[in-house]
Amino acid sequence: MQLGTRWAVGSPSPKALPRVVGGAVHDVEAELQADDVDVTRWAWTLTWLEGRPVVELDDGTLITYNDAEDTATVRQVTDEDDEDDY
Repeated sequence: MQLGTRWAVGSPSPKALPRVVGGAVHDVEAELQADDVDVTRWAWTLTWLEGRPVVELDDGTLITYNDAEDTATVRQVTDEDDEDDY
């Protein structure tokens, strides 16, 4: 079992993250900075699901890792995500 961790936006990502996931974290942070979002108290949370990193930002942005393709997927929560499908 691997334990997760939290770190502040703008701080270095954990070294255990695959390079592509760390790059995705950096890209999200750069976009937030470009949009002038105040992330002073925001943090990332790293958890491990079946040995793969899952990184979530306090605003709900989620980064998952596909180890077979060595890719990271960024999903951002929208109001539509909160609606129930009937």
